[in-house]
Formats: sequence, C-alpha cells, structure tokens
Amino acid sequence: MTSETPPLELASALHVAGRLAEAEPIYRRILQGDPREQTARNNLIALVRAQERWAEAEALLREAIELAPDDAELRQRLAVAVLADGRYAEGWPLFEARRDPRLREYVKTPPLPIPEWDGGPVEALLAWPEQGFGDAIQFARFLPVLATRGIRVTVLCRPELLTLFQDAGLAAYPAQGGAELPAQQAWSLMGSLPGRMGVTLETLPPPLPIRAEPTRRGGIGIMTSGHSGHRNDANRSLPPAAAAALMALPGAVSLDPRDSGARDFRDTAGLIAGLDQVVSVDTAVAHLAGSMGKPTAVLLPRLNTDWRWLRGRTDCPWYPSLTLYRQAEAGDWEPELVAVRRDLAAKGLI
Repeated sequence: MTSETPPLELASALHVAGRLAEAEPIYRRILQGDPREQTARNNLIALVRAQERWAEAEALLREAIELAPDDAELRQRLAVAVLADGRYAEGWPLFEARRDPRLREYVKTPPLPIPEWDGGPVEALLAWPEQGFGDAIQFARFLPVLATRGIRVTVLCRPELLTLFQDAGLAAYPAQGGAELPAQQAWSLMGSLPGRMGVTLETLPPPLPIRAEPTRRGGIGIMTSGHSGHRNDANRSLPPAAAAALMALPGAVSLDPRDSGARDFRDTAGLIAGLDQVVSVDTAVAHLAGSMGKPTAVLLPRLNTDWRWLRGRTDCPWYPSLTLYRQAEAGDWEPELVAVRRDLAAKGLI
C-alpha cells in the first residue's frame, strides 16, 4: 500500500489484516464525505459488530436504512440484530423482511387461494414450512398453543420431520404434496407465527414436547457439523481436529445420520432419548435435544451467531435444558471444548 492507495481499498486491507483501530477512522472519514458509500458503511458495521459494540452497529444500520429504505438486506440485518437483543415485539415485524425476493436468500410465500393469517380469529390454519429443520422444530411450539385457542392447525413439513411431528400430536403432512389436506381458512409461515401471536421473550411457550422410545442406554451424543449449504457453516461446524476430540470422549455416540443410520429425526430422537447428555454445534440436533428436555451443550461460533441464541447468555429461553458455550475467538474451539469436558467431568459423565 502507498500514500496514493484509495481510502476504501486501504481501509479494507487494514480491516482484513485485523488492524481494526486503523481501519475504522478511515471508514468514518469516507462516510463523512459520502454517507451513501455502501461498501464503507457495510464494512464499518461488520467491524463494529466484530467488537460486539451492538448499539453502535444497530445505529449504523438504522442510518443506512434511512438512506436506503428499500434495501431488503439492511432491513433483514436490523431484524436479526433486534431479535438477538431480545426485543421481540419490535423484532418480529422487522423479521418479515426475510420474505423480500430481492434478498439473495429469501423465504418464498405459498401460492394459495386463501388469505395469509393476520393473527385474528380463524377456525383452520395451515402452517407453511420455511428455512431449515431446526427452525421448524423451534417454531412448532406455537402450534399446540394455537390449538388451545380453538384453531385447527395443519402443518406441512419435509419427510425427515414427518413422523416426529405426528408422534408429537401435530396434524403433520408432507410438504411435497400427495396427501389431501383438510380445508383451510388461512395460512402462515412458521417463522411468522410468534409475531402474529404477539409473543415476547417473557411469554415464550415451552418447546414442542417430543418423546421417543430409547434405542440405547447411556452415553454422550455428539453432533459436530451442520448442513454444508448453510450460509454460516464454515463458522458453526467444527474442523476435523475439534470434531475428533469430541468423538474421543468416553461414551461418545455420533448423532450424524451418516454414522448412526438414522432415517429421519424420529430415529435420531430415539437415540437421544436414552443418552445422558448431548453436545452439538448450532444445528437441528440441538433443537431436537432441547425439545426433548435433554441436557445439551451447544457450541456457538463467534462470527454470525444466530439471533435465536440472544447475546451474552449461557442459558437459552427457547430451550431450558440447553447450556450455551460461546466461542471467544473465531476459528479457535479449544477453550470451549475444555469447558465442555470440565462440565461433563463435574457431572460424572467422563
């Protein structure tokens, strides 16, 4: 780099090199000269977030939205920032930005001849699946609540979840079709249910109660990776050495279907039911174990931690049986693995 290097290129290079204190004032000078310089603002938001200066990051996001109110990506980022702060009353309406087709990854709404549910009185509701398996398990808790309000709920799901949801008492049908559904009056995306229902952090219902017959007794269930296509998989899944260290624990049992032979989540639930403990990265197995009330250690990446785990907490309001282990340094899982081993030893499990 020379004195003639363009400011944005210089700031970006310093940023990538980890020299954040030098990059930040350059980004800010760029924005003072041109508040609409999107790359500089996005990079500055990322820099501030990396230092966990959450309030500043949110303020920068709101400033960016004022300048570009139609930017769906910015609105979605604000939504997850607010949800991660536990401000659900404000966050759920913002979360609807995930449906904007201008997003690189957006949630498609169903082409149905019935209206979308607005939270008002209705006799029959179709819950439409979205996102991943963990999301479906997480949001399925709202369906029994709707049933207590006199709403007949039908839920569509992918084949891997079908028998699990049916065993839990849900009127579950395969999402790919082929089965005749009961008549419906309205539909809702699964992720839109808490917003329509006015759910706050303080009024979260318990997880969907999932029970299964144990197919083994004792041991520690291990899940070291999620779906490789997940946008944050490089950060959330464990590298080979860390994964091997977990699998080397006494009594370790892999919960990866490629190892266990599980055909669906019902089979995996049977494995989990007889275990003493689960240790998992941020993937659907953590949601399944949490819904079963199984003591579970969840390893969370430092970078792009999902909103549902909130910030700075070791407990989880969504799943009381979970303990969260947050990565202190991106790419380094050793301190968290040491903490997990220490806590397992304290329980007499290893």
